[in-house]
Amino acid sequence: MTAPDKPEDRPETANDPPPSPEPENRPDDHASGVRYGDASRRRGGRKPRSERNGGGRRTPRTEPPPPPGIVVVDKPTGMSSMTVVSIVRRKAGLKAGHAGTLDPLATGVLVVGIGAATKHLESFMKTRKGYRTEIDLSAFTATDDREGELQTVEVTTPPERDVVAAMLAERFTGIFHQVPPDFSAKKVGGQRAYAAARRGDAPKLEPRPVEVHEIALVEYAWPIATVEVSCEKGFYVRSLARDLGTALGTGGHCASIRRTAVGPFGLENAVGPDDLPEIMPDEAVLPLEDALAMLTD
Repeated sequence: MTAPDKPEDRPETANDPPPSPEPENRPDDHASGVRYGDASRRRGGRKPRSERNGGGRRTPRTEPPPPPGIVVVDKPTGMSSMTVVSIVRRKAGLKAGHAGTLDPLATGVLVVGIGAATKHLESFMKTRKGYRTEIDLSAFTATDDREGELQTVEVTTPPERDVVAAMLAERFTGIFHQVPPDFSAKKVGGQRAYAAARRGDAPKLEPRPVEVHEIALVEYAWPIATVEVSCEKGFYVRSLARDLGTALGTGGHCASIRRTAVGPFGLENAVGPDDLPEIMPDEAVLPLEDALAMLTD
């Protein structure tokens, strides 16, 4: 049994002209608690077109575009998933979309389909995911990560490593129910939960089943617990941090999140968006047929 799909993880594509890359999800350097912040738009400001399109003017393409397929990108922190898609689309000269978003401050594997591969993104979205996260047990935040203001928790005796490891194994393995973060794209009453959270309202999010295949405490030095997770689609790493802290009687929020794998595609296959050639060659793309075959191996 696997966890149900997240509506916010439907494949997103960028065509010509490209859409503005997730303006509501772009970090805002001028305010605290900036996850899904939109202060620059509220002030009437707007990014230059070059930034909205993923970096500068197009270079005229004098050769045929690469074949349909996927590009595995190592998304940097601070960049939205749709900005990555726009960069790939511009360099490939083909429409593009991603197979499951990452928060702007998260890093790691983002599978981007180009050309006809955008019609097959759902197949990649349904694959198992891997994450590595640093959980700060000293405080909660409204966003369940470092974007929110710290709400420090007084912890007289920090839990021992064995206690943290046992809690992860007992409470967060297998199929269990999880409440998504308030600052998430889940819909409540026809609007995104983060819209209500930004107004200071607490969205009423229902628990939903998720599935974790493996979870391990790989490093621990109070207050940071470094955890690796293998899970099905629909699992929220930020909710894990919050719920682990609640279970331990400590705080809990993500100091960092890095996606290490999407199905068979890992960080060893990934390249930074700025490292992709401006005119993307065929060898930079995994052909669609080969990529789909890897899902069944």
